This record gives sequence, C-alpha cells and structure tokens, in this order.
Amino acid sequence: MGEKIGHCLVVPVELSALQALYRSNARVRIGTRRAILNDLEPMRSTPEKRFPLGREITLAELDRDPYPAYDRLRRSEPVSWIAALNMWYVVGYEDVRSALLDTSQLTTNSTQSTILDTFGAHILTTEGAMHERYRQALRHPFTPAFIRTHLEAAMAAAAAALIDEFEMQSQIDARLSFASRLPIQVILLVCGLPAEEEQRMRRWYDSFEAALANFTRDHEMRENARRSVAEFHAMLDAAINSTTNADDNSLLASLVHAPENTRLSNDEIKRNLSIIFFGGISTVEALLLNSLWALFEHPDVFQRVQSDLALLPQLIEETMRWLSPVQSATRHVITPFEWRGIEFASHDTINCMLGAANRDPSVFTDPDRFDLDRANARRHLGFATGVHACLGSHLAKTEVRIGLEALLGRLRNLQLKRSQTESPSGYEFRQSRRMTLCWDGGR
Repeated sequence: MGEKIGHCLVVPVELSALQALYRSNARVRIGTRRAILNDLEPMRSTPEKRFPLGREITLAELDRDPYPAYDRLRRSEPVSWIAALNMWYVVGYEDVRSALLDTSQLTTNSTQSTILDTFGAHILTTEGAMHERYRQALRHPFTPAFIRTHLEAAMAAAAAALIDEFEMQSQIDARLSFASRLPIQVILLVCGLPAEEEQRMRRWYDSFEAALANFTRDHEMRENARRSVAEFHAMLDAAINSTTNADDNSLLASLVHAPENTRLSNDEIKRNLSIIFFGGISTVEALLLNSLWALFEHPDVFQRVQSDLALLPQLIEETMRWLSPVQSATRHVITPFEWRGIEFASHDTINCMLGAANRDPSVFTDPDRFDLDRANARRHLGFATGVHACLGSHLAKTEVRIGLEALLGRLRNLQLKRSQTESPSGYEFRQSRRMTLCWDGGR
C-alpha cells in the first residue's frame, strides 16, 4: 500500500495486495510505480495508520519529557511522521549521524527553515562554498587557543562580578541572575558590542528563541522576532560604522576590517552575527542550568565534583548527552530519495533528534543513567556533527566550566530549592525555566 505523508509517498511492500489484484483481474499497468499505486489507491492507509506512534505524540508530551516518546519511536518507528509538527523525526544515533553528514540529499537551506525565516541566509542556512566562506570569516574567536589567550580571564571576571551582586542574598533564581546573564555578557565581549546592551539583548533573545521553535508557524511569534531582528540590525549598523580599530580582537572588528577580497558585506555580517548571538546565549544558558540540574539530581556526583573541580569537563560532556540543551538539528530534502522504505519528497522536513540519539542504548550503555565516568560520553551529538557542527562548542563548554567553578567555589553549601524550581522542559530548547538556589550567606 502507498500513502501520502505530508509531501512524502510511503511505499511499503505488500505482495499479497498485488496478488489479490492479479487474481481479481484488476487492471495493473506494468511499467511505472505510479500506475501500480493508482490501482492500489483504495487500499492506501492514512499517515496516522502508517505511523501510529508518531500520531500519538503531542507537543505537550515532548515539552514535558520527550525521552519515553523517543524510546517508543526508537523501538518501533525509528523514522516517523510526527503529525503534531508536520515533519519527520529520526531518533537512532547512527541514523541521526548519517543524516547530519548527508549534504547531497539534505540541506539546512529551505523556505521551511525557522532559522532562515527568522534571520535570513547565514552560516547555518547555507551550503558549499558560501557556507565555508562564512565559517572561515567567523571562526576567529571560537578556537581553543584564542579562547585561552583572550577570553578566559574576562569570562572569569564576568562570572565573579555577577556573583558579587547576589552572594549576600543567600537565594537567587539561577537563570535570571546568572545563567542568562553570563552568556549575554560574554557574547557582547566576543562580538565587540557595548556591555550596556545586555537588557535589550535579553529581550531580543527571548523572541528569537520562540521563533526558532515555531514549527507551527505562529504569525505573532514570527512578527515579534522580525521586529527584534530589525532592532538588532539597527544596533549593529551603528556598531559597524563606529568600528575603526583594526587591531581590536573582537569578532565585529575582524569582520569589518577583513581584506576586501574576503570581507563579508554589512548585510552578511548582520545576518551571521544574529545567529552567532542567539547560539552563543542559548546553548550556554541551557548547558549551565542543565549541569546544575544533573548535580542536584545526583548527590553522589555533586559531592565528587564539589571536592574536585577538575571533573567539571566530564560533567559537562555527560550533561550534553543526558540532557541535551538543543534537542534537534533540522534538515530539508533537496531531491526525492528513499530511505528505510520511505520515499522522501523535495522540501520535506526531517528533524534529526540529537536528544534521542544521545540516549540510544546501542551506543550508550544504560543511557538514561547519568554516569560521570562514562567512557564514551564525548560521542554525544549535542553539538551536532558534520559541516554544520556547532562553531562555538569550545567557547560554550569553557564558559559553562568557568561559570560552574565560580558558583561552586563561592557559594557555600549550595542547594536547590525544589519548591521554587521548575523541571527542565522544552521540545526544542530544553532547560529549567526557573531554578532557585540557596546557600549559606556571607563570605
């Protein structure tokens, strides 16, 4: 039987159905698949019947706790049509990895892309030579050597200054007072933008996050994000025009003063800094909060890390696997192709579920368990892989390590106030939206 799934035709093998047609002298036109499928039209099932597990999944379930749904899909529908989102989900580790590495049949550049819809063409929505051009122009401040030499001390100072503001209070919302502020301050530093823009950046960020997870194409969310993009670009116009020091180490200065034959246009600079800005805040905020959540959920791990901060890199890698801040990497079909018995049509949307891949038991033993000593934790796909792997992964992990070092080193007897804390949520960007920490006050 064949069926139409979104823009996709699914053709499982049903020999008995064809035999029945022959036995009943049905008119089977040999030569084209379309002709056979036309004769099978009465026996076609709906997408919901072909993918019953995908049909049952709701956004509420994915938002609350997606991991049971991922497990059900992995067992029975490793590639499934998710009716609630009108897209495909791929959940197995090897399938996700293969899809992310496949640039001949899958692309990030599509009118269906929420990232393209929000920010326009940039490093994450281009392929080939254009993508490489953008990546080379932007990589300057994201290398480990540059981070160690130019950013680590400044990040540590920023983290310390934030803690100075609340250390005597004995209780804070860690998201509002620390996790959301540190990455904004750091990305402003990296880009060479005024520190005074922190509050506006936060407002813009919130509208960007909503728009990038807006797979249902809510009109108001799109319009809010477009207004924020326009305001952000206006701020960048002023910054570009005032950037005169070619020796400045900031990303903006390196872009503005690049050699003429490689320099991006001002519009390209603004579009690419938009996604750099969003990614530089989103992943760090969530990874910091998720790492804290992992510590408080596992007191034995907390005790080990508290007594040996050298374990923080292991904590961060396992958190990226166990509670992935970004749950998916979206790709779009370039030309029709068949995979796992399913024929994908041009422009179909395929969500490569990083969070599901990172809990695949064929790769990670006892995957639902947080294991600080997991030998292969670094195999996680939390930063994706392939040509579109996260450009800022080294910066993100360094920033989270420094933030955790500051919190654990400065706040004595740090505890989670669960009655005033929300469990991690979000089907696209996953983190706690409110995390109340308390500690023994005083220095």
